[in-house]
This record gives sequence, structure tokens and C-alpha cells, in this order.
Amino acid sequence: RQSPGTAQQLGCMGAFTFPLRSLKAIKQLPNGRYFPAESQQSEQLGSAGSAQVATERVMRHNASRFQYKNAIMEVIFMKLQILVPQYKETDKIVKPLLDSIAIQQSINMRDIGVIICNDGSDVFLSDDFLRGYPFDIQYFKEPHRGVSGTRNACFEHSTADYVMFCDADDMFYNACGLWIIFREIENGGFDSLISVFTEETRLSQDIPEQKDQMGNIVQAAGKKGDTIYITHQMDSTFVHGKVHRRQYLIDEGIRWNEKLTIHEDSYFNIQCQNLSDNVKYCQTPFYLWRWRDDSVCRHDPKYILKTYNNMLDSSDALIGEFLRRGKQDKATFYACFMIFDAYYTMNKPEWINQKNKAYRDATEARFSTYFKKYKGLWKGMPQNDKMMLSNQVRGRVVGEGMMMEAITIEDWLKKVSKLNKK
Repeated sequence: RQSPGTAQQLGCMGAFTFPLRSLKAIKQLPNGRYFPAESQQSEQLGSAGSAQVATERVMRHNASRFQYKNAIMEVIFMKLQILVPQYKETDKIVKPLLDSIAIQQSINMRDIGVIICNDGSDVFLSDDFLRGYPFDIQYFKEPHRGVSGTRNACFEHSTADYVMFCDADDMFYNACGLWIIFREIENGGFDSLISVFTEETRLSQDIPEQKDQMGNIVQAAGKKGDTIYITHQMDSTFVHGKVHRRQYLIDEGIRWNEKLTIHEDSYFNIQCQNLSDNVKYCQTPFYLWRWRDDSVCRHDPKYILKTYNNMLDSSDALIGEFLRRGKQDKATFYACFMIFDAYYTMNKPEWINQKNKAYRDATEARFSTYFKKYKGLWKGMPQNDKMMLSNQVRGRVVGEGMMMEAITIEDWLKKVSKLNKK
């Protein structure tokens, strides 16, 4: 397996001699640069017959970005590439992620690589910064495509057996995270691996100290604004803590939906988890969702009010994809899940609050279109299955502060359905 664009990385059309690994910044593609890992012993490439590393002649690279003939290319075998979209993140913001990779224990750094794609912004990572790490880094400047499109761009550049999508401002939670992943790869492999992950957040209010009957502290006191860490169970909501076999994604045609830029993760994750029987689950967290002071989704108390329509858009796209694939049972389950979620969500205090009436009206109007489209799936789910799904969703939303339902779900569905009628 060869690294993408290596022909231009080597920068010639015939025989050549230079220390490949000792060069720390090699222009690779018209829109990208390659920063090879440091090697204690420089590798010399001579003519095609005397190359000291594994090489092969490449008659043509099928990517439209470039074509080179008779170029000698180094064959690089990687287990895992970490795919990172970058927009306005600077060297300082990306540094914790790359640092957390550099300190990983009990792995060979030649087994991993990082692909970073700039999403058409004018904030570029510096060469001096990227060339300072003991693993391969490829950095590409892409046209603006949004977060989903840029993740696809990262994937298009990848060649490793497995890929893991990471946000540029996150990091690995511990120094054995990659060892945990490689252990699962070597223990039979998987199509998708879903792990618990840790979130760094802030207390929203003061918390008093709590003790049990024996006087042992069960909860330490905390002040509003203090840093805390929460463990998220395995889910399909976030991109965090998930690894995929690259060929599985290719064979199944699983890609990020470039029309989705908010609540986009679930569309991709749910497909990964439902189109294969070879899915593994890991109870040990290795991914840290870091706190960012300028993160809108964790600072704006009305974020869900403002973006629930985007959640419906994501679900709409997912159901359509399952139907296109002939997965009627999957489409039915996730459509009914979304319908129950919308109903119980509308019974939460913030949605009942008259100050937020405009958000509720807009959401119910969007939902009415969604329900009209998938009403047949709703009617097709057996009543016993509906009851079980309802209890599952209701239990979660009650934990989020849901109030007692004012009307039944059937009455609510009749009410919102009228919004479709002129």
C-alpha cells in the first residue's frame, strides 16, 4: 500500500538519490504537504534496482489531482490514520492532539499517520510545527466544503487499514489509547469500534459536598466554572471514540453527508454501526472531548432549541439512506425513534416556556413535514415495539428534565399534522 501522492513527494521522474526520511518537509501535492516521521537511520533511495526500501513502479495514480509515470514510490504500511478537519484552529489549538499521539505507549509510530485537511480557511498550520512529530503527517489545503465534506476529503487521502476521525481541538485521553485500539485490531479486527469517551466540561452551578452515612465523601464540593470530566457511554450522537476499517467504509459506500453541518455525526455513525455484524464495543475511554471557551454547542443554553430542526434534517437523510439501501426495518426503527424523541422533547420546560414559542413553532412546522413523509413507517411498527421504544426514549428525556405529558402522542401528531394543510 502506498501513501497517497508519494510520487510528487519524491519530486522526480526517474532515478534519484537523497535521504528520504531525513527530509522533514516535502511538498507532496499541489494542495498538500507531507511531513514524514523521523527515522534514526536515514534511508537512501538510488536507482529502481538499488532502492534500499520497499519500492514499486507506479504507472498511474487514479486520483484526478495528479498523474505521474515511472515514479518510484515508497510502500508504506499503516494500521491506522487519524483524520482531522481543520478550519480556524491554529498550531496552538491542534498541538494537544498531536502531542497526545506522540506520547502513545507500546506502539510503533510507523504504524500510524495523521491526515489534516484545511477546510478552505486562511488559517494554516505551520511547517515548523508539523515537522516536529515522530509520525507521518499529511497536510492538505482543500476548498471549503464544511465539516462533513472536509472529513470526506481526509478519508479520500487515507490509505491505512483503519481510520479514526478526530476533531482538531480534542486529544487522546491517555497514553495507551492507540494500544487499546491496536489490541482490538489484532484480536480479530472489526468493521467499527465504538468506545465510551470522556468529556471535559464546566460546572454550571455550585455543588455542595456530599457524604454517605459513614462520613465518606461521595461527592466533592465544586464551584460554578470548575473543570469536571464526565464519561459518555457508547453512542451514535458524537464522532468521538470511534474507529472504522477503511475498506468497510469503501465497500458499503459510507460517507459523511455534505449537506449536514450540524448534528451530522449521527448520520454517519448509525450507518457504520448498522451495516455490519462485526462491530466491537470498548468500555475503556481513550478519547477526550476537550472544553473550548468558544464552543457554541456547550455555551448557548438555547443551542438545541435553535438546532433541533437540523437534527430532524439529519434523521431525514438517514431514513432516506436506509430506504435507498432496502433496509426497511432500520428505517422504521430510526424514524419512530425520532418521532418519540420529538414528542417527549416538546414536553421539556424550555420548549413549554412561552419565551421560546418561536423555536417550538418552527420545530413543529419542520416536524410536520418529517412526519408526513414517514407516517407510513410509523403506522407499520407493531404496537408492542412502539411501547418498548417509547419507554426507552421517555426514560432518557425524563432524566433531562421532561415534565408530565400534556397530551398523548397521537393527539400531538394529529395537531402537528394539521400544520401541513393550507
